[in-house]
Amino acid sequence: MLAVLGLDTASEAVYRAMLARPQDGVLGLCGAVGLTEAQVRSALDTLSELALVRPSHERDGALRAVSPDVGMEILMARQQAELAVQRQRIEASRVAAAQLIADFSDLRPATAHAGVEHLVGLDAIRDRLASLTRGVKDEVMTFAPDGGHTPESIAAARPLDEELLGRGVKIRTVYLESAGNSAPTVAYTAWLAARGGQVRVVPSLPTRMIVVDRATAVIPVNSDDTAAAAVVLTGHGTLTALCALFENVWDAARPLVGPAVRDSRGLSGQESAALRLLSEGHTDEAIAKRLGVSPRTARRIATELMERLGARSRFEAGVRAVQHGWLPARV
Repeated sequence: MLAVLGLDTASEAVYRAMLARPQDGVLGLCGAVGLTEAQVRSALDTLSELALVRPSHERDGALRAVSPDVGMEILMARQQAELAVQRQRIEASRVAAAQLIADFSDLRPATAHAGVEHLVGLDAIRDRLASLTRGVKDEVMTFAPDGGHTPESIAAARPLDEELLGRGVKIRTVYLESAGNSAPTVAYTAWLAARGGQVRVVPSLPTRMIVVDRATAVIPVNSDDTAAAAVVLTGHGTLTALCALFENVWDAARPLVGPAVRDSRGLSGQESAALRLLSEGHTDEAIAKRLGVSPRTARRIATELMERLGARSRFEAGVRAVQHGWLPARV
């Protein structure tokens, strides 16, 4: 019955037996559910990983089943977290598909590919972006994963932004949360908002991206060196996926100005993203780049998370995060 919540048949049977017969040990559970001792112990391991059984305070060395109302909340919260991670993977795969198209174009530069234009070098990229933005009619959607703007880049962007917004073009931009630490960027976004532009922030972004009129997208070939090369994508299927990716990220984003929202675990979006990256084995430098912060800040965030989890190593932090329900267990 509980398979839909991720609990296998044997584990469910043992959990039900423990609720009905709380004084039974392993051998008693074997008789109650008709399983071998090895099968019961394996089920107990599964239940322990899911936090459905806990050490008893009344009987040393014994386990007790948590109440069904708490247990079901744990299972549903776990499943919701897994669904959220799966959605992030699907969204990331859309960008990976576009990246694959870009890589293939890079390997076969002499061959024409419908819907793919390859740009090499910063000058070519800037010239193509200028051409696209001059011709925009309805909307510009942007992922800006590089943190805050410099005063010089803001001064260069304002005339075009003002011209587009004056023509009624809808401008939506998603920054990293770290952009809120940049006073010039906060002032710039307030200036944009006063003229109809919209800005939101998220803890991390998959890549830099600009989508014009839902018909043309520009993304870098290599996210670590966005100035080296980029592709202009116009294929209908690719644009549909990239626009869906933007809308999903936009819906999950929050306004730039204002306190960071903390979830039920007490984690900010930035801390949650850092914890996920930490558990995946990323270095401080890689985490810093994804969050748009300095390596020193990334190390501080990682250290604080480890302290909160009572972990002495990053590996132990990942294990404890899963045990606490801060991260979904990996299949």
